[in-house]
Amino acid sequence: MSASRSARLSRRGLFTAAAAAPLVAAFPELAAAQTAYTGYLMAHFIGEGTGGEQIYLSHSDNGLNWTDLNRSQIVLRSPIGTQGVRDPIIVRNQAGNRYWIVATDLRIGSGTSWGDAANNGSRNLVVWESTDLVNWSTPWLLGVANSIGDAGNAWAPEAIWDAAAGNFLLYWATNSTLNGVKKHRIWSARTTDFRTITAPQVYINLAGTEGLIDTQIVEVPASTGGYRYYRASKTTQIVIEGSNALTGTWTRLGDLANLTGGGVEGPMWQKFNDRTEWALWLDQYATGRGYMPVLTTNPAAVSGYRTTSGYSLGANLKRHGFVLNLTQAEETRVLGRYQAPTWNRLQSYNFQDRYVRHANLDVRIDPGVSPAADAQFRLVPGLASSSAVSFESVNFPGYYLRHVNYDFVLAPRETTAQYSADATFNRVAGLADASWSSFTSYNYPTRYLRHYNYLLRLDPVSTATERGDATFRVTS
Repeated sequence: MSASRSARLSRRGLFTAAAAAPLVAAFPELAAAQTAYTGYLMAHFIGEGTGGEQIYLSHSDNGLNWTDLNRSQIVLRSPIGTQGVRDPIIVRNQAGNRYWIVATDLRIGSGTSWGDAANNGSRNLVVWESTDLVNWSTPWLLGVANSIGDAGNAWAPEAIWDAAAGNFLLYWATNSTLNGVKKHRIWSARTTDFRTITAPQVYINLAGTEGLIDTQIVEVPASTGGYRYYRASKTTQIVIEGSNALTGTWTRLGDLANLTGGGVEGPMWQKFNDRTEWALWLDQYATGRGYMPVLTTNPAAVSGYRTTSGYSLGANLKRHGFVLNLTQAEETRVLGRYQAPTWNRLQSYNFQDRYVRHANLDVRIDPGVSPAADAQFRLVPGLASSSAVSFESVNFPGYYLRHVNYDFVLAPRETTAQYSADATFNRVAGLADASWSSFTSYNYPTRYLRHYNYLLRLDPVSTATERGDATFRVTS
């Protein structure tokens, strides 16, 4: 979940589970044979610094050596709730044609204290949806803890498909009072679409006053080691348990104290694609080094878990996230979009040392833009017309250049026709130089994108000066 959160709750004791009400999905079962996977996709955040509490993606061919995607830039930025996200997971439906990213709604980097976040924080999770892993919806808030008494938060979501119930078991940590004791417990609910859930139930409740925040379950093929499911939880150490049912009895198998020495959290399971072996990634929050893998060929035999030095994590710090095994089709789409994305800048024709950039969500032309990503945009098919163009920010993905009262702002995507039209432009030959470009408004076609006193506006154009103001070079 985080490095210093909430005075690092003391956690130790027995695990109990409570069943949730059934909610059945219409998803077909996967074939009995294991799906062929070719790569790995990690969703994660990178820390509490500027822009760190957003969604980042990394890719691996072998499950141990990772490369940052999207040129190490943010892939999804939350404009809702606290406007920060942590602890993301990626969920695939059973048909393999729908995906969700679900994350904690929390931004410590905004100055929020861990105490406030735990006791007066968001009760929501942030959710994005996709049909292809590359085109994501606008996010929504899922109020998982709204009905939990004095709930102070909703942290570290996880989800796993429950074939017996025909739905997802969604579980997370909430700090609330039960039987006179206020602490973090793991709660759960059932869902098929991550928009509606059943009533939350207590899922894991440690004995006494000890709380629990981080836990993740993995289902293993052929019940390797004797159990269908394994659960790794951060108590005083990383504790491993086994069970044959998600809501059945869990058996404590041991802990990893001899390997980790403490100071780790955010357990993240990963099955290797080409062999019967797993990596349990652990976030080294105490030293700030991000993830380390612990390897095992038998999750039940805790004494056989081992560390390895043969891994690398890329440029970005990797914090509490999730690994999705990718099919060849999924991997091709993900790498096609994020491995070497094309970004552009808009250079002013009559002030050629200046480029269009956003600053505090306003839009202007400036020289020497810093950070450089403030002047970088993805030119994508127009939101209102695929034959036109829209400008998506690189470091504020999901935010587009939009005109409002003929002024320009960088605004988060809305699913309205008005927004789409305001953020769509027709690219035409440059008014001052036909080898450059000018842009007319989709919904005000007689008005052009132009600068005035270095600020971007949407204006009619008639004079030579105005034509120069409305001419830009699309460059790298």
